[in-house]
Amino acid sequence: MTTRPAPVVTGYDGSPAGLAALDWATTEAVRLHAPLRIAEVFQLVIATRPSLGKTVPLATLRALRERGLNAIAEGIRLRHPALQVEAVLLDGVAAKQLVEEAAAARLMVLGSRGLGGWTGLMLGSVAMQVTMHAPCPVVVVPPDQRPRVADQPTVVVGVDGSQTSARAIGFAFEHADALGARVVAVHAWTSPYLTYVDGESMLQFDEEDVKESSRLLVAESVAGAVLDYPDVPWQTRLINGQAARAILRAGDSADLIVVGSRGRGGFAGLLVGSVSQHVLHHAPCPVAVIR
Repeated sequence: MTTRPAPVVTGYDGSPAGLAALDWATTEAVRLHAPLRIAEVFQLVIATRPSLGKTVPLATLRALRERGLNAIAEGIRLRHPALQVEAVLLDGVAAKQLVEEAAAARLMVLGSRGLGGWTGLMLGSVAMQVTMHAPCPVVVVPPDQRPRVADQPTVVVGVDGSQTSARAIGFAFEHADALGARVVAVHAWTSPYLTYVDGESMLQFDEEDVKESSRLLVAESVAGAVLDYPDVPWQTRLINGQAARAILRAGDSADLIVVGSRGRGGFAGLLVGSVSQHVLHHAPCPVAVIR
C-alpha cells in the first residue's frame, strides 16, 4: 500500500498576493515532487445595504467560482504535466478552513493580503491567523516583491539558539540547496544594560566577548545543516540591535527569509513571537515561518 505524499497547499482568493502565492507554491511543489492542492474558501458575506440590479443566486455564484478555480488548476497541469494538481472550493470561514487544510500539508503557502480587510495593512488577518495556528511550515508571499540586488540567490535565516530556530536553519539550508543559493545566518545581539551599583560603579562588559559568544552560537547552531548540505555557501551576520530589524536589514535583497515561529524570548504561551510577526509585516520577500 503506497502512502500519498503530503501536498503543498496554497490558499487562493484571486488577489495579487494570492496569485503570487500560487506561483510560489507551484514552483515549490514541482521542486519537491509533491502534489499541489489549491484551496479557495467560498465565504458568504452578507451586506446590510440593498444593492441595485439583479441578485445572483448563491448556487450560481458558487458554480462560477468553482469553474474559475478548475480552469486555473487545468492551466497549471498543462504547464506541468507531471504535477498532480487538485483544486477544492471550501465553505466556511477562510482562516479556519485553511488551518484545517494545513493539518495534512507539507507546506502552506499564502498571500500576505487577500481581497478583504484594511488595505493599508501589510499582513491580512487570514494570513496572520493561519500562520499562528497551522501545524506545518507556512510561507507568506507579498504581491509586489522588490527586485533583488544580490549577485547570488540568498536565503536569510534568523538564529537564536532555540529549537524552532534549529528547524528554521534546516529549512533554510534545504531550500538554498535547491535554489543554488547562499545562506545568511543572522543573529542579533544587544549590549548588556548599563547599571549602577550604589550609584557609583557601572556594569562592565567586553563587547568583543559578546560578539565572540554570538559567533560561536551561530556556528554551533548551523553545524548540522552545514554537514547535511556541504555545497551550500553560508555566512554569519552579527548585528547589534533588535532581532526583527536585523533580519529585515539582512533580508532587504533576499529571495526568502526563514524564521522560527517563536524564539527564546517573550511569553512562552504565544504561538507566534513578536520577531516573526514584525518580519511578516515588513518583509519585502516571501517569509517562511517554521514551528
